[in-house]
Amino acid sequence: MAYKTTYPFTGEVLKEYDNATDAELEQALETGHQLYQTWRNSPVAERAQDLQKIADLMKDRKEDLAKAMTYDMGKLLTEAQGEVDLCIGIVEYYAKNGEKFMESVPLESPAGRAYYAKQSTGVIVAVEPWNFPLYQVVRVFAPNFIVGNPMILKHASICATSAQKFADLTLDAGAPKGALTNLFISYDQVSKAIHDPRVAGVCLTGSERGGAAVAREAGAALKKSTLELGGNDAFIVLDDADFDEVKKVSPGARLYNAGQVCTSSKRFIVMADKYDDFVENLKDAFSKAKIGDPMDPETVVAPLSSKSAQEKLQKQVDSAIAGGATLVYGNEPINGEGFFFQPTILTNISKDNPVYNQEMFGPVAVVYKVDSEQEAIDLANDSSYGLGNTIFSSNREHAQAVAEKIETGMSFINSGWTSLPELPFGGVKNSGYGRELSELGFDAFVNQHLVFEPNN
Repeated sequence: MAYKTTYPFTGEVLKEYDNATDAELEQALETGHQLYQTWRNSPVAERAQDLQKIADLMKDRKEDLAKAMTYDMGKLLTEAQGEVDLCIGIVEYYAKNGEKFMESVPLESPAGRAYYAKQSTGVIVAVEPWNFPLYQVVRVFAPNFIVGNPMILKHASICATSAQKFADLTLDAGAPKGALTNLFISYDQVSKAIHDPRVAGVCLTGSERGGAAVAREAGAALKKSTLELGGNDAFIVLDDADFDEVKKVSPGARLYNAGQVCTSSKRFIVMADKYDDFVENLKDAFSKAKIGDPMDPETVVAPLSSKSAQEKLQKQVDSAIAGGATLVYGNEPINGEGFFFQPTILTNISKDNPVYNQEMFGPVAVVYKVDSEQEAIDLANDSSYGLGNTIFSSNREHAQAVAEKIETGMSFINSGWTSLPELPFGGVKNSGYGRELSELGFDAFVNQHLVFEPNN
């Protein structure tokens, strides 16, 4: 596996990295295991203080971290800066709440006195994707740092610079060696690590194929795993929605991060009487969205992360059109060396269209017309994915009632997707299992150790 930074705006290879050896993997496992043994007997408060130091240094290095992400995978610099801010918030959230989250939990039992202690379990292997090079790492690193689970990171091959910069930052902030070890390893080495007795679990954010492979290895090794996989999120516009707000929010819900977001709105489901107006507004917004240099604050649509991502999305759009979809806007080549994809709108995708149940990872919006609320709900649920979902309604109770009928892990009312430290993140169906962030994510790799003393 070739780890390197190829700037998606120019196609230029900026830096290449050597693959890690088996000896380096062994050293990381041993260092992490020794740290786990130390952390089991050390105060949580010490780790909380160390975590806050990491957050403080992230503030100092914000621009450096942001530029590394833009060079690695092409996202807008403004979006990268926002990502660093979000990550600082996540780190500070666990630094502040870690001691409380680690407190023992009393249990009611007529048979005696009981509680469960929260304890670390060991080294965690994290396999992370490229679309949010820092956020994907931080949201699993920060809680496990507090718990006392050292982490070995296998990041996406195109995000090597971002991964190494953050790993170096943790050491520079004073975190112990082994707390986060970034390794440029192969998937065979990932499998080897999962099967190692010093590893307690594995978390992955990525594709269905990657999730299935990691889950298979984790199951064979009897290791716990959490998976956050793809999404084909619905954006449902109910008949009582504030349509002016819908028109304001919907374009960005698809174009943020060049559409390369698992929880971005991909299927827009609109009542028939508002359908034409919705499509026209989306077309107008897409046509005006500036495409270009991700370092330019005026740019709205950045390049895709790689040439292969661009080619895959083009094949999907071509397949959709060949299968009967209507091209409303876009799908025209963009001159230049960058891996750009013109914002595109497709309609009339029937259930037998090849892309009906596919996630299109890029600035492609699919719009559906429905005649009833129940039809909207049924269409939203007719997917193998279940990650996120958006409901627009001017009536909160109505929106909540519809949201709870959608087979998904997260629903957002009158807004596009969002991520906050205190809110759990994760999905159902083929979008994975387990949760990250909030206290739910904190407990993902915690030993809930029962201590019971029966009555005499």
